[in-house]
Amino acid sequence: MNTFANKKSAIKGGEFLIRATDAQDIFIPEDFTEEQRMMAQATKDFVDTRINPVAERLDSMKEPELLLELFKEAGELGLLGVSVPENYGGLGMSFNTSLLIADIMGASGAFSTTYGAHTGIGTLPILYYGNEEQKSKYVPKLATGEWGACYCLTEPDAGSDANSGKTKAVLTDDGKHYLITGQKMWISNAGFADIFIVFAKIEDDKNLTAFIVEKDFGGITFGEEEKKMGIKGSSTRQVFFNECKVPVENMLSERENGFKIAVNILNIGRIKLGSGVLGGCREVIKNAAVYAKQRKQFKTPIANFGAIKHKLGEMAIKTFVTEALCYRAGQDVEDKIDALVADGMDSEQAKLKGTEEFAVECAIAKVFGSEALDYVVDEGVQVYGGMGFSADAPMERAYRDARIARIYEGTNEINRMLLVGMMVRKAMKGQLDIMGPAMDVAKELTSIPSFQTIDTSVLFNEEKEILKNLKKAALMVAGKSVQKFEAKLNDEQEVLMNIADMLIEIYAAESAILRAEKLVAQKGEEECKLQINIAKAYLQEAVEKIAQNAREAIPVIASSDEMKVMLMGLKRFVKIDYKNTHAMRREIADAIVDKEEYIF
Repeated sequence: MNTFANKKSAIKGGEFLIRATDAQDIFIPEDFTEEQRMMAQATKDFVDTRINPVAERLDSMKEPELLLELFKEAGELGLLGVSVPENYGGLGMSFNTSLLIADIMGASGAFSTTYGAHTGIGTLPILYYGNEEQKSKYVPKLATGEWGACYCLTEPDAGSDANSGKTKAVLTDDGKHYLITGQKMWISNAGFADIFIVFAKIEDDKNLTAFIVEKDFGGITFGEEEKKMGIKGSSTRQVFFNECKVPVENMLSERENGFKIAVNILNIGRIKLGSGVLGGCREVIKNAAVYAKQRKQFKTPIANFGAIKHKLGEMAIKTFVTEALCYRAGQDVEDKIDALVADGMDSEQAKLKGTEEFAVECAIAKVFGSEALDYVVDEGVQVYGGMGFSADAPMERAYRDARIARIYEGTNEINRMLLVGMMVRKAMKGQLDIMGPAMDVAKELTSIPSFQTIDTSVLFNEEKEILKNLKKAALMVAGKSVQKFEAKLNDEQEVLMNIADMLIEIYAAESAILRAEKLVAQKGEEECKLQINIAKAYLQEAVEKIAQNAREAIPVIASSDEMKVMLMGLKRFVKIDYKNTHAMRREIADAIVDKEEYIF
């Protein structure tokens, strides 16, 4: 059991909104052990020496055997079995280690999609939901790369509304097989997969049922490789099932449990996608820093210009914050898993329950990370200027490859609405006391403001007070929204998006501050000056975003005098003494340009 679980009282998923967290209780990337760093380095070496040098060949899709060759190599290195227990041929590493490997693999562009689809949604449904016979038969082959896997959920008319899929599974007269018929689309790894996790409906069932389908069962045909905007080097095809004959023992879990499997596996996929953008962010920052240092205009390197420094500084800030929130959430998941196993729960079931508990944070990681990557690659192109638009420079592929991250594992819009819905459901079930604190905030709006002074000589005291007030702003808007719309809140998608963005920014800003604070405790304030600047600069950004989202939502949920009171309360909650963030970004950028890489 890890040391973090022993040190802190267990926090619940979503509880960050109503509970302060101690910096010493969170995991930060700097806490990884030497063994974990060695595994990360081995992954980086594989990406740098085997994948990136052949990226153009992979993108051309003229050598399908090349993708399979690299996939098999990843299996031989153990990279496909990081999350798989040793008794099934894997490395049996921790949840946060699996995030770390996904993080490093993020620098491999299209291959990271191949890797993520196989190790996540391809393998985990069997590992977490399969019976012992299914796990023993399939998981070792998937962990070593002997077999490839894909996940067949999406259909032409069933994307975000996955449970509306039309693929059918019909029991044969002898009761020994299901005949699966239907069409699946956007299936990553379909071109080389041996195993298909297929979701279909039996008779008039309301919910999907999942099946493990072997390619050799027959009745399976494929569309051509999709011509995609990005991740061109990954295999994406339509898959057609025409009375594919699947043994009844290959039903995964129970009848109608497919939708639950899909939802829970996607929770894991979301947080892994959040960490999986990081390798790409760092690679773009490194390339942009090198280019800015070399490229001269007006007889000086463009790295000396304030506009370029702003971009490099902001790219680093968003990457640092993504790291902070992903590994904080990952450790919370891991701690929950350890606690459940200690209480006697089966380890695979514990992993599902652990990620389910922190589904809100998993969705936050996915949304924040994918949008941070989008920002980084966009500004990376801009730093390169005209060369950024050229396919001969590294930014063009990075820009195209990044765009999918906001779409798969559930679009960011769906994830935003889901995370608010999950918070509200937890509150309604009594699992999370949100309405109590929200009512306290409502009372505070009509009370005399407190003018207590904050001891600003203590590092981050001021920022933590700001965070406390930002949480009040979110509780004010969320509480009033639930009160006004009740069961119809789901129909108010714009308000849901406003609340989601407030929650995301609170979690992100708090994660950055806690990471910087923990680093200061380890290394001292002078050594961590840049990290302190990152945390303070990001908090200032978060305040502005939270204020804007609240101002948009309040006129929808309140009117007349009540609206005025809420807007006055908001003004109090988003109060901040503004810092010179231009100077902070310049210092961060200068340090990155000096080292010619992301340095945190």
